[in-house]
This record gives sequence, structure tokens and C-alpha cells, in this order.
Amino acid sequence: MQIQKKNHVLSDATPRPHPPCILTIAGSDSSGGAGIQADLKTFTVLRCYGASVLTAITAQNTQGVQDIAPLPEPFVARQLQSVLEDLPVAAAKTGMLFSAPLIRVLAGQLATKTFPLVVDPVCVSKSGHSLLLPEAVETLKSVLLPLADLVTPNRPEAELLTGMDIVGEEDVPRALELMLNLGCKAVLLKGGHFEGEKLVDWLAVKDRPIRKFEHARLASRHTHGTGCTLSAAIAAGLGQGLEMEQAVEQAVDYLHAAIRTAYPMGRGVGPVNHLHPWLDPAQ
Repeated sequence: MQIQKKNHVLSDATPRPHPPCILTIAGSDSSGGAGIQADLKTFTVLRCYGASVLTAITAQNTQGVQDIAPLPEPFVARQLQSVLEDLPVAAAKTGMLFSAPLIRVLAGQLATKTFPLVVDPVCVSKSGHSLLLPEAVETLKSVLLPLADLVTPNRPEAELLTGMDIVGEEDVPRALELMLNLGCKAVLLKGGHFEGEKLVDWLAVKDRPIRKFEHARLASRHTHGTGCTLSAAIAAGLGQGLEMEQAVEQAVDYLHAAIRTAYPMGRGVGPVNHLHPWLDPAQ
């Protein structure tokens, strides 16, 4: 087939460069602010092609999670197999995984991966609903984290994974060390649950000094899906060939602007503005 466009003829046989293919393995958020919906928006805005493997369907909105329907492990595995057999995945991220059996299945498939993997250790929703069964925590630590190029916990998740209380910034270096000891190549400890006028995220990469990323703390109720969005943006950067620190810096800046430019949506904790590079004239 040929398409005539002005003075140019485009053919199906004409090779075209494709954007990096970034894969999300996560749950669905019916309100669109988190989960695979947030990930795919982020990939697209950052000029990547998004593929997805669905792990669970949730009934949720900005006010909370009303129900969760995990998908059968064999079907999740089949989705991942279908993607990996056909698409040139440049990077991937995981989000809500929910159960130990699913984590083991996915880890087995990802054991021979050749692309960067970002693990967002999603444990609890913004509204307090459990998104990872308690018995799955040890499986996540022992089976999946050693495959991760980056793990992106918030403070409660880091406390759960390390078994230590992280009271303030003085505890951060030890927490990062314990996380790296779980086998991942790098850890980004997110600062949203800490106090202070500045929001600080800490990046620890093996054999490198800890790097801080600082922004003014925004007083906003539009923070639904921030963790999903950040990990998706980092995966996009890694898939584009950025070094870890560059990918994290780009993603942190993108998320900060997405919170700053968020618009009202829903009656609870609203979503960030994933589309701000397209919609905000200042960008």
C-alpha cells in the first residue's frame, strides 16, 4: 500500500525509526490516575511506545480502592510472553503485583532479560488499601529485587523491606545500604513521606556517592499515582539510553511539574497532570 501525501509517497516498506518500547507490568486503575493508565500516559508524553501486562483489575477512584480482582498467574505470564516474543522492549517497570505466586512467575520470565528493570514495590494505595499481600513481601525481596536495576520505595515501603524505622534523614544512608544489600543495582528512596519545606529524593547506586534530588514541597491534594508516574518516567529515560542519574533527574522534574500543574479531578486525592508537556504553555 502507498499513501500519497503532497509530493511524497509513503510506502509500508519504507523503514521508519521507532520510539523506545517501554513495558509496564502492573494493575489497572479505573479512575485513570495510577497503574497502567498512568504508566502509558507517561510513556507516550515522554515519546516512548508503551506496552502493558495487566496483573489485576481494580475498582477505584480518587477516594479509594473499592475492590481488587487479581488476574490468574498463567494469564499474566502469557501476556508477558506475548510481549517479549514480539516487541523490542527497551526497558520495563513493575507496579502492583499483589501475590507471591505471581511474583515468582514473573521473576522466572524476567530472569534472562537484557533491558533495564525498574521495580516500584507497591504495597499500599494512597487511601490505605493493601496492594501486596503480607506473605508476598519476602518473595518480592528474595526473588524480584535482585533482578532490578532500580527500586523506588517510599518511606513506608522502605521500612517494610528493610525492617528498620526510618525516622529522619539521618536514617536514610543505612536504609539505602540495606536495600542495596537485597541485590538491586540502585535504590531511589522517595521523600514524599518525610517532613520539611523541601522534598528530597535520595538515589543510591552501588559504589557511588548518594545523590539528592530536591524540589520545593508542593501543598497539593493531586498526588494520586505519583509513584507509578515516577517509576514509569524513569523507565522511559532508561529506555531512551539515559544513565541512571539522568533518567531519575528527568523523571523527578517531570513529576514535580505534573503535580504543580494538576487540575481538579474527582472528590478525593486527585491525579497529577501527566500531559503537562502538551497542555502547559510554560513547558
